[in-house]
Amino acid sequence: MLMKILYDDVANAVEWISSFGGLEQGGTTRLLYTPQWLAAQNALKERMTNIGMQCYFDDVGNLYGRFEGSKYKDQIIMSGSHVDTVVNGGKLDGQLGIIAALLAMQHLKENYGQPLRTLEIISMAEEEGSRFPYVFWGSKNVFAIANKKDVENITDVEGINFVDAMQACGFQFSTQPARSDIKAFLEIHIEQGGVLEKEQKSIGVVTSIVGQRRYNIRLIGEANHAGTTPMGYRKDAVYAFSRICHESINKALKIGDPLVLTFGHVEPKPNVVNVVPGEVLFTMDCRHTNKSELIGFTEEIEADMVRIAKELGLEIEINRWMDEDPIPMNDKLIHMLEDICKEEKLSYRVMHSGAGHDSQIFAPRVPTAMLFVPSIKGISHNTAEDTKTEDLVEGIRALTYALYKLAYQE
Repeated sequence: MLMKILYDDVANAVEWISSFGGLEQGGTTRLLYTPQWLAAQNALKERMTNIGMQCYFDDVGNLYGRFEGSKYKDQIIMSGSHVDTVVNGGKLDGQLGIIAALLAMQHLKENYGQPLRTLEIISMAEEEGSRFPYVFWGSKNVFAIANKKDVENITDVEGINFVDAMQACGFQFSTQPARSDIKAFLEIHIEQGGVLEKEQKSIGVVTSIVGQRRYNIRLIGEANHAGTTPMGYRKDAVYAFSRICHESINKALKIGDPLVLTFGHVEPKPNVVNVVPGEVLFTMDCRHTNKSELIGFTEEIEADMVRIAKELGLEIEINRWMDEDPIPMNDKLIHMLEDICKEEKLSYRVMHSGAGHDSQIFAPRVPTAMLFVPSIKGISHNTAEDTKTEDLVEGIRALTYALYKLAYQE
């Protein structure tokens, strides 16, 4: 199979899509239902139309472009990702998946004609939750699992209501049924970590997306004078937190990959130099690819926190506000991607994803697979986010081969 995914085409396409919401210092800010977001979706629609795709928006603003199949037009081979970014984001997260699908499908149509099964790009409205406190709005609406009540009364930092912003862009709540015609979904994404770069691999074949448990935790001790309160009489919330952090991280290190544990936000009160801290608010984020291991570890850590607080005479409040199961990718598609990498002598490794992606919404409902390309220095969600263009080309080559096998072969 002749494969010419051109270096300049890839580089130019990335720069083009990044210009919508592009920042002077580099990178992109393109938030859901903003003028920059709408301009990007409309420009993508025009570009898809210009290469002969049938294009349409759904009710909430997900954009689709399709090459209809000649024999199995109701069997959809879909690829894409989300068009929104974080604030001061990079030029690849999300939008790489859209551009890659566009280039791959354009190449296939130009060189092999009409597919047997329908090829469809999706540019999803939102995944990041960067403007409004809600994530996966795009992919959840594909499968009619987004709850209208969850977004009706939420606002952004400027106080703009979600519904008002949506309607200002010409969209509304979905009345469309869940998609049931998708035969396979493929998403290509930057790794957002440093494994592929360190191992000098161009492609990651993703086996699963980690499960996550996130917590807000409050330790309640007693604020008191830093000079007159003897050490043995203190109810020091910072000391209690340090014990919790030290013991928990040590246990996580002993278990090792793929378990990760992070204490990300710490807020001591009153947070002044001459007062024993009487309260600490902190967050905890734990992730693992195995559900039972994730549950077992976090339950042990929760018990440890209660024990430490009791030993030191403090109260503790533990609020687990996120509890997401690990999501495996489709075994047949994983093996197909591995075979492609071997056949085409592409440099790859099998790995899991430590971050969430739209694929985790698709995977329980349709056969789904993911490809990663390296992130330079592991940087993402940052204006410095980047990937070598030659690695982007290799990833898009792998995606193109996969789409060919799925859409053009019996």
